[in-house]
Amino acid sequence: MNLLTEHLDIWTAAQTPKTKGGRGRSKNSNGQSQHGIKKLRELILELAVRGKLVPQDPNDEPASVLLEKIAKEKARLIKEGKIKKQKKLPEISEDEKPFGLPTGWEWTRLGGIALAQAGFAFKSKLFNENEEGLPLIRIRDVGQPFSGTYYSGVYREEFLVKNGDYLISMDGQFRVAPWLNDLALLNQRVTRLIFFDESVGQRFVADSLQARLLELQGVKAYTTVDHLSGMQISEAIITLPPLAEQQRIVSKVDELMALCDQLEQQQTDSNTTHQTLLETLLATLTNAADQEEFAKAWQRIANHFDTLFTTEQSIDQLKQTILQLAVMGKLVPQNPDDEPASVLLEKIAKEKARLVKEGKIKRQKLLLPINVNDTPFELPQGWAWARFPEVGEFGRGKSKHRPRNDPSLYLGGKYPMVQTGDVARANGVVETFTALYNDKGLSQSRLWPKGTMCITIAANIADSSILGFDACFPDSVVGLIPSNEIGDAKYFEYFLRTAKEYLMDFAPSTAQKNINLGILETVYIPLPPVEEIKRIVSKVNVLMVLCDTLKVRLTDAQTTQVQLADAIVE
Repeated sequence: MNLLTEHLDIWTAAQTPKTKGGRGRSKNSNGQSQHGIKKLRELILELAVRGKLVPQDPNDEPASVLLEKIAKEKARLIKEGKIKKQKKLPEISEDEKPFGLPTGWEWTRLGGIALAQAGFAFKSKLFNENEEGLPLIRIRDVGQPFSGTYYSGVYREEFLVKNGDYLISMDGQFRVAPWLNDLALLNQRVTRLIFFDESVGQRFVADSLQARLLELQGVKAYTTVDHLSGMQISEAIITLPPLAEQQRIVSKVDELMALCDQLEQQQTDSNTTHQTLLETLLATLTNAADQEEFAKAWQRIANHFDTLFTTEQSIDQLKQTILQLAVMGKLVPQNPDDEPASVLLEKIAKEKARLVKEGKIKRQKLLLPINVNDTPFELPQGWAWARFPEVGEFGRGKSKHRPRNDPSLYLGGKYPMVQTGDVARANGVVETFTALYNDKGLSQSRLWPKGTMCITIAANIADSSILGFDACFPDSVVGLIPSNEIGDAKYFEYFLRTAKEYLMDFAPSTAQKNINLGILETVYIPLPPVEEIKRIVSKVNVLMVLCDTLKVRLTDAQTTQVQLADAIVE
């Protein structure tokens, strides 16, 4: 017990990055999953079913007497036709017993205590969320808030579930929990435990079964998800203490689980406060009116750096703030001797006019004038607002053919064809490609040069990276080749990362998210002088490396904390 309560920091410190999607209670707002507390709950359950949570009382009636009573009750129910005679359960071999039991305890198969009743495959066309008919208990409802599915068709009474019945979710995460709502129907892939003797400690049996099912988690059968069969449930081996000790154990488990709830809530509150503080302090940097205010804001962050940046998500927020400061002109000092961006834009316009005249690029449509009332912030001296077509060659890819649609375009291919997934997976530089075009395929596409900035406009919205090689790409990817006056596209790639959330708002609420070239052409880009662009990119590169190094160290520390929690459980 001291292991559980004297070192609570071990359990609260062991957090892992939150996975995308999914459900569960052990999650919090800073992108972390409370792994340690989850393992603590599992440890409490395991100690309970091993007889190590409360002291034994030699005066308790042994579990063997309880099993005899249950067997007699089961035989009576069969004789009266209330339940069917079951297939004889196999004897429990010594090899199946994973640990020794205290005096008065017994090993038993669940099928000797309760009938595992499978749910019914009700017709989905009669499902509704209008509260017509009876609630339908689906896998996601076991041990979770009711999801709100009802069934309005006919049913057999044997599939009615009443408040207090114990249920098992048979796919995904195996959960054993009581149904705590009104009368409902038992759907397929949910099993109900029908106990032969109501006097048996149902709660302890459920906890004991839950501990065993945790061991089965990950066993695959028939499908790609974790799957349980009725036979596995019936033949599951559980421990059974004397009835009086069951009651003491359940009481202690409830006490310790309540402690876990408190720890979980405290950690969630702490993480929420941490997240709010971090967002507020980072915002003071981007909102600083002058250099003096910026310096004070940074000093506040620097004074508490070790406590503010303790998760991968917090470091990602720092990286995003660095990028935002960069494109607002607040990351490196301005040099009044730099040639202003307005002159740069004039040079680029003259260069493009020459290339159009020589037939090397197509004439682009005229853009509307910049509306200063729509600009998001005030620019430093020497900067100017611009659009992508004004800083270089800007256009969509042309490749539309996938290998399975026209294999002849890929036989003996030598020209890389980059898709949206290659851009999305890239970490600043596209280093993978989906297929290789041959000369025939290239004639229907275009080869964009190494250094082109790629922007996705379908499936993955506004992901961006720089081409690491000459490549073709489809019309779901937009390319920017900066003017020779600028050269490197990295500043614009950094800028787009700050504009991604803004661009997502233009994507329709459909399964296939997309935006178009016209939307990208309207984006206002804060354009620094050429020399400042170089200073910004250099500074951002250095800071990003530092952030990534910090993230690796944090990951190593988190891994150690998680391994410590796991080792204690083992």
